[in-house]
Amino acid sequence: MPWTADTWSSLAFVVAGAWILGTARRGGAGASHRAALGALAVLIGVGSMVQHGPAPSWNPVVHDPPLLGAYALVAADAVADLTGRRLRPWWWLAPTLADVVLAARWPEASIGAQGATAAVAVVAVLLRARARPRPRPRLLLALAVLGVGTLAGMLSHPAWHVLAATAIALVAPAVGRRAAP
Repeated sequence: MPWTADTWSSLAFVVAGAWILGTARRGGAGASHRAALGALAVLIGVGSMVQHGPAPSWNPVVHDPPLLGAYALVAADAVADLTGRRLRPWWWLAPTLADVVLAARWPEASIGAQGATAAVAVVAVLLRARARPRPRPRLLLALAVLGVGTLAGMLSHPAWHVLAATAIALVAPAVGRRAAP
């Protein structure tokens, strides 16, 4: 496998995911959802390494669903917090599994689904930040880092990898945590 800057920078997701998984092991409210986000981050890194490394024809199947899944999980978590409902795994798992089919059959549609899910996640996190003072600084910082990463990614994909992985690590402690009634 050729180890390019894109391949190496994909490891940022693996590192972020490992850190999230390690912190989720301590337990507490929402630990299972944070663990799921950590696992998705690791899978994003692995899928990105496959895509930017050997790039087999099936690479969208390992690359796209974990990324969509992370966006869906963060969005579903924000909506659950805002509506006072319990986060159900199928809220984020169903779109993630649907993206496996999209990525296998219609990779372009999978890319579009990722973009739409990312937009929903950004709006949901902004609404959550507005409504919840306690996680507000962390959520806004995560969005700012993701925004800078998106802009930087237009010039440098490795920069996007590192900044997007950082944004996942920043938002992770808020996942599964709820405001006091």
